[in-house]
Formats: sequence, C-alpha cells, structure tokens
Amino acid sequence: MNSEITSSDLDLLRKGFTENPVHRLVQNAVTQTSIDDLALDREIVVRTDHSVSHLLDDWKATNQKNSGRCWLFAGLNLLRVGAMKAMNLKAFEFSQNHLMFWDKFERANYFLEAIIDTADRDGDDRTVAFLLEGVANDGGQWNMFAALVKKHGLVPKAAMPETQSSSSTGRMNDVLRRALRQGARDLRALASAGTEAQRQRKQEILEIAYRILCIHLGTPPETFVWQWTDKDREFHRDGELTPLEFAEKYVTIPLDDYVCLVHDPRPSSLAGRTFTVDRLGNVVGGAPVVYLNVDVPLMKRLAMETIVAGEAVWFGCDVGKMMRRDIGIWDAKLYDLEPIYGVPFDLDKADRLTYHDTAMTHAMLFTGVDVMDGQPRRWRVENSWGDKDADQGFYTMNDSWFDEYVFEIAVRRDLLPEELRSALDAEPIVLPAWDPMGALARAH
Repeated sequence: MNSEITSSDLDLLRKGFTENPVHRLVQNAVTQTSIDDLALDREIVVRTDHSVSHLLDDWKATNQKNSGRCWLFAGLNLLRVGAMKAMNLKAFEFSQNHLMFWDKFERANYFLEAIIDTADRDGDDRTVAFLLEGVANDGGQWNMFAALVKKHGLVPKAAMPETQSSSSTGRMNDVLRRALRQGARDLRALASAGTEAQRQRKQEILEIAYRILCIHLGTPPETFVWQWTDKDREFHRDGELTPLEFAEKYVTIPLDDYVCLVHDPRPSSLAGRTFTVDRLGNVVGGAPVVYLNVDVPLMKRLAMETIVAGEAVWFGCDVGKMMRRDIGIWDAKLYDLEPIYGVPFDLDKADRLTYHDTAMTHAMLFTGVDVMDGQPRRWRVENSWGDKDADQGFYTMNDSWFDEYVFEIAVRRDLLPEELRSALDAEPIVLPAWDPMGALARAH
C-alpha cells in the first residue's frame, strides 16, 4: 500500500469484508445491539457477586453528580468513617462543596504563580500551553486533598451544602477559565515590569476568581454552630467552631502519615524511586505531590492488610476500562472484543501508558476485600456515582482488573518495608507536566 489510499485499496477492503460471513454476522448484530451487550462475557458476570470476606461499609454511597470531584469525595468518604463513629451517627457527610471552593481558589493562585514563573517563555512553549489548556479543571490527587484539609479544614455538609454549580461544574468552570486566561494574558504582558507588578495584578485577578466562586458555590463559613442527634436519639452540641477546629476534632486518621504508592511499569520509570509531576498541585507552599513507584503485588498486600485491619483505602484508577456500570463489575476481560473485531488487543500496561491508551481518570475507596488462602480475589469499591447502580452504589472489582487498571493507593508510611520508607526521603524525579501520571488532576 502506498501513502495514498486508492480506489483499488478500497475495492480490496470492501471485498474482504463482504466475503467473510463472520464479519457480516457481527455487523448485523452490532448495528442493532450495543457492542457492550454483545461482548459482555457472561461467564465472568455469573461467577462474580458482591460478597467479600472482609466488609467495612455500612453506610450509603455519595454522589458527585456532574462534576470531576471524585478525589475529594473519595478522601472525604475515608474521613467520614471516623467522624461517624466519633459522633455516633449512622449517616454523615463532610461538605464536598467547601473543599471544592478552596481547591478552585487555591488552584487559581497556583496557576497564576505558574504563569508568572513562565512569563519569559514563548506563548507556544509546551508547558505554557499545557497550563493554559488545563486551568480550572475539577480533578486532583491525594496530596492535594490533604493540603486542603490541613489549610482550610472541614465543615459538615449542612454548613455549606451543594449548589447547582457544585453538582454540575461545567458552566462555572467555563467562566472561571475565561477570567484566569484573561488574567494570564495580563501577567505575561507585565513580565518586563517585574514580579511585584505581576503580583499586584494577580491580587486583582484572585478577587475576581473569589467573586465568581462565591456566586456559584456560596461563601465558605468562617464559623458555624454544630449540633446533632445521634443514632441513639441523644442530642449533642459542640457550639461555634471554625472549619479547622472541626477538622481537628473529627478527622481521626493522621493525614500527614499517608504516602502515595503508584505502579508505573514504563521502562523509563524506576521501581523503588519517588517521582513527581511538574506543575502538579493546588496549594502554593503546600506539600508537593510525590509518588513512590512500587510493584502491584505490594500495593495489593498493603491495601488488603489495611482493609483487614479495619480501614478503607483511597485509590486511583482508569475507571472506564472493562467495566459495566449497571451491574457494578470490573474485570480485565469483561468484554470479549477480539473475536468480534478479529483484532488482538495486546498492549500491556506500560504500552497503554506510553501510547495514551490509559491513565488515572477516577479516584474511589476500597471498603472491602475477599481473601482466599491469604490472597485477594476481589475488591469492594465505594464509588461516588450515587446508589442507583451496582450494589446500591458499591461496586465489585475482580483482582485481575487491579493488575491492569489500578495505578495508585494512599497508605500509612509505617506499613512500608524499611527500604521503601528510606526511599521516600530521596529527591523525586520530575516528570513533565503532561505526563499521564498527572492525569487524575486534569479530570473535568
């Protein structure tokens, strides 16, 4: 075949397709039926149920609705377990809107500082273009979540409830992006005037960003009165608290002790080393996003041991691959596509990262594990997509899917082997801003 597609090439393709009865049969089926319905492996579905040997959740699933706040929901879902126990409540949610407000505002400042830092580069510089393209997205990482809690605290959902824009962020994000990109133009134009002039203009841009966020999300409370009736019908009142005081009282796990383990099998990524992604973060002055690259068996073992010990596990994955939302199942071979298309889909995990066929797209919480002969065979997952699908919003992940599509977990530092704890102190390798290991923070 030459560089140009000729009519002879097309004749051969048409003839090859038409003369194959399997191709025609599949065409007849797929033009009338969803490919997912046709390719769904019934044997996997039949042998997968939602039961697990170690189950933590006895609460309702949350709903991020039409937003990319999965990482915040997963983090707050982890923290609310201890809060419910401390307050003797059957149901409780921290305000996801509160943390999103401060993430958006802090990230506006983070973006503007990055624009100031790169103001001497050309507008088509790849890093500058990346910054301008990704401004005001909803996604984030574990370290970014922890930085927000540490700086801005937490409030109960009643103190800063959801709004139309927190549940459907698209229009708000459009307005915020427009204001910040306009601000970026101004800051770059002031490069010759110096940093002080740029930061004076930055303050004015941040005032605009704050105003936009207040209009869409409401104004975050400085203080609030917290009182509740517990599940034994006993009344309690804490009185007036700040968000930081509320977090100090009801966050029962040591956030500073958690580290992020990732599995990045690309040949260029070194096992046992820490790395970060350039320009990945939200709070200027906060702890950087740092990963420790380990193998999957270690990630599984630590996640399993954490769950068995009674604590859920925050994790990041490529959620849309090989999953069925209505029945709530993930399995590495859930859809048998190869015989339908006559194509061997044989990219491994490293190739999928290299060739942009996979990335972290969603964060959730492991709330159960099914252990047999000391090994995990399936995982129970608390999602943040409401309670209409799966087992009332709790999904089942067969262990094969963990191997292929789970990239990150957050666990306590003291669970790591000694040599890996020591590795955490090494200066992290810096990956470029557009590397796929930063993709979770770019979710819309």
